[in-house]
Amino acid sequence: MEGINVNGSYRLLAINPGSTSTKIAVYMGERELFEETIRHDRQTLRKYPTIIEQYTFRKDMIMSLLEESGVNLSKLSAVVGRGGLLQPIEGGTYSVNDTMLNDLKSAVNGEHASNLGAILAYEIASQLNIPSFIVDPVVVDELEELARVSGFAGMERKSIFHALNQKAVARKVAAERGGSYESSRLIVAHLGGGITVGSHKYGRVIDVNNGLHGEGPFSPERAGTVPAGDLVSLCFSGDYYADEIMKKIVGNGGLAGYLGTNDALEVEERIANGDERAKVIYEAMGYQVAKEIAAQAAVLSGNIDAIIITGGLAYGKGFVQAISSRVQWITDVVIKPGENEMQALSEGALRVLEGKEAARVYTGE
Repeated sequence: MEGINVNGSYRLLAINPGSTSTKIAVYMGERELFEETIRHDRQTLRKYPTIIEQYTFRKDMIMSLLEESGVNLSKLSAVVGRGGLLQPIEGGTYSVNDTMLNDLKSAVNGEHASNLGAILAYEIASQLNIPSFIVDPVVVDELEELARVSGFAGMERKSIFHALNQKAVARKVAAERGGSYESSRLIVAHLGGGITVGSHKYGRVIDVNNGLHGEGPFSPERAGTVPAGDLVSLCFSGDYYADEIMKKIVGNGGLAGYLGTNDALEVEERIANGDERAKVIYEAMGYQVAKEIAAQAAVLSGNIDAIIITGGLAYGKGFVQAISSRVQWITDVVIKPGENEMQALSEGALRVLEGKEAARVYTGE
């Protein structure tokens, strides 16, 4: 199926399901026409035993909002959804196919709201006889062989990171500097609820910390790398169940564990009011980010075009300045605040529709 080109521009619907919300946006080319966030009541979501069973509920809300907002679905060229927990794949824009749908419905790599992105995109697009895509899901894996070695035989390092925003902002900065993503050497630090720092070498992320299951800097709600021996002792202390330990690593780690909140604005306010404990912890988070950036500089042998700092925390000028002051000796530091996920989704689909790159095929292998 080919996308419909209306008045010289492709019109796209982007869908990004989150744990308690579904974001939708409509773009004409690169211009946003409409964006809305549908909030979902937690009590309502609890009625569904699995994420996949929320599909009809979320689709109905999307279609109702589009109708209420006067969006003409017949003018859409394609629908693009947030990629979920698929098998590891290379970066790029993928056509949604049966193999992908089956893996998402069976939660082959775990349950997550983003698993609904491709399913919702496919079902809506199929009714309109237009293509559906996903772009750079968190399971993008382009690690080089050396980067996979963990030091623990039988346990490889995994690539789980903010691929969608990292690659989108890397493309943008490369273009602004007169080059292309595929010809650039960049370090991208995504600072959000999780923090990931990746080495981007000629269009591939050859090394990056696992931002989900405990590696790299701690973040507002994740513990990052922790002392392995102490963690083992804690696991076998008899005081915690496995899920309680995991919650300390993901969810209640980082700022949440130290300060009881994952809200960086609240932490900054506490610091402004003289909270010395908050000041030390917050500075330590930035310190660890700077260390990770410097480590990735070694991956790229010091030959780096730019360091990019992005994500929600990049709006914090003091926090970003503290990081920049420690790494600006390496190369230029470029600040691009925000996550811009909806735009990144639409840009990925647009590159395929405009023939700038070919849609990839998901094989599940």
